[in-house]
Amino acid sequence: MFSKKPTLIGDRVTLRPVGPEHVDGLLELCADDEVGRLTGSHAGPVDRATCEQWYATRGELAERLDLAILAGSEYVGEVVLNHLDAPNRACNLRIALIGSRVFGRGYGTEAIELLLRHAFTTTPLHRISLDVFTFNPRAIRVYEKVGFVQEGVNRDALFWEGEWHDSIPMAVLRPEWEARNL
Repeated sequence: MFSKKPTLIGDRVTLRPVGPEHVDGLLELCADDEVGRLTGSHAGPVDRATCEQWYATRGELAERLDLAILAGSEYVGEVVLNHLDAPNRACNLRIALIGSRVFGRGYGTEAIELLLRHAFTTTPLHRISLDVFTFNPRAIRVYEKVGFVQEGVNRDALFWEGEWHDSIPMAVLRPEWEARNL
């Protein structure tokens, strides 16, 4: 479903297939403690070889779509469609911005809008879902703004720095997106 890797152009950002030219940005993203907390990533620091291997192989995978978010020519994050469930025409969305220096500029909102438009106009996808931690109200507002609907609460889904945190599953369905955007 994602064998074609598009370039999507918006007003603030351009989404391009990830590649070796984005490795420095991925290293910065993965090293940012706040990004780690917001994404619930316990992976810790990653090395250059791991990032190079990761971004070198994403283009080969027809079951996922990994796009770099660029503001001008600057890498500011990534947005991904993954966990494809083709028989049910569903997948997961995840996004990570490079850190607080790019938060609040609308990059994430526009990246998600571009990716949803691509997904719902060029693929048979019916459902795109995600999970967001309750301590991330900024992200929750963005997801609701672009059409995601809260579907419940996953209690104690993340153990971070000695405390449990809930996550909120959210999804947008093709008919909901079409009603808002077509």
